[in-house]
Amino acid sequence: MNIRAVFFDLGGVILRTEYQAPRMRLAERLGMEYEDLERLVFASETSRSASLGAISEDEHWDAVARRLKRPQEVAAIRDEFFAGDALDHALIQFIRSLRPRHKTGLISNAWSGLRQYIIEQKFEDAFDRMVISAEVGVMKPKAEIYLLALEQLGVRADEALFVDDFIENVEGARALGMSAIHFTESQLAIKQVKQHLKN
Repeated sequence: MNIRAVFFDLGGVILRTEYQAPRMRLAERLGMEYEDLERLVFASETSRSASLGAISEDEHWDAVARRLKRPQEVAAIRDEFFAGDALDHALIQFIRSLRPRHKTGLISNAWSGLRQYIIEQKFEDAFDRMVISAEVGVMKPKAEIYLLALEQLGVRADEALFVDDFIENVEGARALGMSAIHFTESQLAIKQVKQHLKN
């Protein structure tokens, strides 16, 4: 098996919540459980709509603030919620190092602001193509988003490797014939990718 392309997820892989304290403090300030706050932001109906591009990221956050009965605090809530997130610069550098020998891509369930965030953080050069659910109207683990990514890089499923932190997304890729790694830790994932590329 000759791997020609490696795809990565963003949230939970390249961008991770390394420090939970800010989010925990926010939940406490709002008088709610940490898990309930995360569900409201990531698993609510408006989050799903934003991930499919039906509404904007700002509209989703406005809905979150309304649900929390704090519509005036939307910017502060958003900033505080993400204050503990950090980019894995070593992993980004590793992804860059795969090119040009291998093609690289992003497949992310994300809201409309993601592409601009990646450009602002200056790592769009790590990827040949970025497939973002809000831009294409379909989310992992549906087959269509993987097929679109494969088509954009001009590779077959059996020539592609995918790295994601959600097992259902890993299984979705494998169901199409892609190789896939369930991300748990950065250095381990790098080792696993190298191993796949050796075979």
